[in-house]
Amino acid sequence: MLDTIRKFEIPEGVDLELRLAGPVVRINAWLIDFIIRSTIQTAAYFMLIWLGNIGWGLILLTIFIVEWFYPVLFELYQGATPGKKTLNLYVCHDDGTPVNWQSSMLRNLLRVADFLPFGYALGLLSMFINKDFKRLGDIAAGTVVVYRNNKNTKINLPNEEPSPLPLPLTITEQRSILDFAERHDFLSIPRQQELSNILTDLTQKQNKDSVKELHRYANWLLKGQ
Repeated sequence: MLDTIRKFEIPEGVDLELRLAGPVVRINAWLIDFIIRSTIQTAAYFMLIWLGNIGWGLILLTIFIVEWFYPVLFELYQGATPGKKTLNLYVCHDDGTPVNWQSSMLRNLLRVADFLPFGYALGLLSMFINKDFKRLGDIAAGTVVVYRNNKNTKINLPNEEPSPLPLPLTITEQRSILDFAERHDFLSIPRQQELSNILTDLTQKQNKDSVKELHRYANWLLKGQ
């Protein structure tokens, strides 16, 4: 597994890759949803306040529905709230399957615990110490927040002169080299060097030279040599 990529093998024998969303992008998605929810609640307040006690009852009902069922309805309908969808995020089960109403309800009801003791502190702490960036609701419901895969995405490799492999590799090993090269935009330079140094027996190089050599192998593999 490279950084935030998680792989799962589905019953058909196909590897499914999930790129996990970290705390920062999830906070930004939450802020977008917070603005949308606040706008709906404010609009309901000004439209219903003129109805006296009945209006106050409807306002409180609106606040309750928006706070507790807004995320559930959107997650069941499209896999993500408008805030998450704007940032290309998606909520699914740990194995990549879409959430059902039970898991969506559970992960959202436990937002109460995530807000303890104040300001989403416990939820943020849970995401920072969990390798899959799960808040308490995600842990209980068996869900993760991931980046939505873009269909028909062209493979983008660093522009390096193709170089043949110095020795035969299995299909899985070849796929790992291609995965490493494809994700160069998502890995810091120190992280790329750290990973490439694991394969010094293959590249016979270190640090940035090892990274470039793996990129050359990847370009050679991509051409179907």
